[in-house]
Amino acid sequence: MSNFNTNEDMTWRSVLIRAAIVLGATFVIVAMMPRDSSNLILMEKGKPWQYADFTAPFDFPVYKSEATLAAERDSITKAHIPYYIYHPEIESAEVRKFASDFKDGIEGLPADYISIIANRLRSVYQQGIIAPEDYSKLVVDTTNTINVVKGKQAVELEAIQFLSTKLAYERVLNDEALAPHRQLLQKCNLTDYITPNIIYDEERSRSSLNEMLNSIPMAVGQVQAGQKIIDRGEIVSDYTKLIIDSYVRENERRGSDSNQFGTTTWGQFLFVLLLLLLFTTYLSLFRKDYFEKPRSIAMLYVLIVLFAVATAIMMRNIFIHVYILPYALVPIFIRVFMDSRTAFITHVVMVLICAVMLQNKFEFIVVQIVAGQVAIHSLRSLQYRSQLFRTALLVTIACILMKFSLDLLQVTTINKIDTNSYNYLIVSGVGLLFAYPLLYLLEKVFGFISDITLIELSNTNNELLRKMSEVAPGTFQHSIQVGNLAAEIANKIGAKSEEVRTGALYHDIGKIMNPAYFTENQTGVNPHDSLSCIESSAIIMAHVTEGLKLAEKHGLPQLIKDFISTHHGTSQTKYFYVKYKNEHPDEYVDDLQFRYPGPNPTTREQAILMMADSVEAASRSLPDYREQTIRDKVNAIIDGMLAEGYFRECPITFRDISYAKTVLIEKLKTIYHTRVSYPQLKN
Repeated sequence: MSNFNTNEDMTWRSVLIRAAIVLGATFVIVAMMPRDSSNLILMEKGKPWQYADFTAPFDFPVYKSEATLAAERDSITKAHIPYYIYHPEIESAEVRKFASDFKDGIEGLPADYISIIANRLRSVYQQGIIAPEDYSKLVVDTTNTINVVKGKQAVELEAIQFLSTKLAYERVLNDEALAPHRQLLQKCNLTDYITPNIIYDEERSRSSLNEMLNSIPMAVGQVQAGQKIIDRGEIVSDYTKLIIDSYVRENERRGSDSNQFGTTTWGQFLFVLLLLLLFTTYLSLFRKDYFEKPRSIAMLYVLIVLFAVATAIMMRNIFIHVYILPYALVPIFIRVFMDSRTAFITHVVMVLICAVMLQNKFEFIVVQIVAGQVAIHSLRSLQYRSQLFRTALLVTIACILMKFSLDLLQVTTINKIDTNSYNYLIVSGVGLLFAYPLLYLLEKVFGFISDITLIELSNTNNELLRKMSEVAPGTFQHSIQVGNLAAEIANKIGAKSEEVRTGALYHDIGKIMNPAYFTENQTGVNPHDSLSCIESSAIIMAHVTEGLKLAEKHGLPQLIKDFISTHHGTSQTKYFYVKYKNEHPDEYVDDLQFRYPGPNPTTREQAILMMADSVEAASRSLPDYREQTIRDKVNAIIDGMLAEGYFRECPITFRDISYAKTVLIEKLKTIYHTRVSYPQLKN
């Protein structure tokens, strides 16, 4: 009962984890999605309209462009008449101050000059004095006027008729009565009694200007619902661009007014969630091996989220087209690490999620699905760099041809086709070449291993393999032979031949620690003769644990370690077990002392290696190499493995095992075929 509860808890935990992954991916994608239409329409004046025929869905005004509004605002600002307030009290205050300061007269001048100067000061004040900084701006154009506020009335007057403080001072000194005494008057500092009495009214001027600016009409026309705006392929004119910009602006305003932001977000959330749920259902039903591996789930969802977020970012930059993103990288990566069907399904889900952010969804979906299909079919395995270049070239050509066919369906003449998008597709094709270095990054992040890495590991110049060829040459030759046999079986049943070949090269790597204890490396002396069966069995079985230690030390991937630990499964060291039983017939024998630690194979490739390893080793002890002898040996070994249940935990089928037997029999017949005896030369 407790085991049942534990399994049920694990099942629920697994479901909750995957539900959290789906919801988390959905939230991230929707959070990055644009929710306005400003960046959904990419157009350029003088270029063909690249989307479908556009008809107004509702009435909206044709707004003026920002440049037009700026020019009108600038014109009004320049023509605006500022307000100045006339302050009569300044005149009386300054004149009284002058009379008070010079009540004893001015030395060198008659006493009546005080009243003459006071009258001249009243004269310039009555004409009006403006601050120098304001006056210099106003008299740039002699036609400039100002509104002078006197009491409750404002009178428009020419600015040139007023004086600055400097001009007022000169006007006083140049008076006919005062000019002869200029030098004496300059010592009196008359500038201290000349201050502006026409003062700028900032608040009233700003209010008046704002009122005039706000009165500028924002629209230059009106578009009625159902009115045709532009056809696909038609050249975008100034006024058409103005209409489309006005539509985008009005659409955003209506969305803001009607709480469209909330409905759009919920719509996006539901759309993405449904697609990811369908994708997860596919994995759970048809790809359980991926569904149960966290690294596989992580890579699939990370790729979908990554390209969806990249698309959302691109949509916020109106100067870059989304076609520049190499979407075909997704099916390439998944095809290399997983399989074609999963690559296609993942690519379709990712393309549909990205398409919902775009204006021309149909074209994007068609072009990108074609790109994904070509990438999957042209790159069945990535073993050489030239394959990637060929795939990038084929994907680019296919995308361009598909885009061209869609354009021909929409335009009346070829010269109306916009060629900019083709340039983006070419750049995207070049971006596919970055798949080669990115594969290494994905391997390190998610723990996968590609065919390129397997080829590198199978290089016999690698340190471990070179050491095995020197220290244990018999084991080295055995590993190569097992690799060839296992690869043939894998090719026959559709398994991963490169993976099983590389695993075969390293499966007995632990034997280099004690090479002389293994038959294939012995040259006459058998060290087991001086050991007990239990001791010999322990040394033989230790090559698995020693191999795992060496693999860990040299940084071999987990995939290779799994081949090392499973190539014997939980089988027995039969020779020493039977020998010990015969020597101790009446004694209870604990068979765990003669049994490998395992585990048993969990993949088809591991099962293939186990069969090929056992058969190749046993074939060396055959009394003769007749077809029937080989067939009986192969059948006995593999049928014994089946009877012991070594393949219960891996997805290999009886059909696969039958093919494996056939391949092994035929290959061993070829290896051990009878050779023709050469005749002796008679003297």
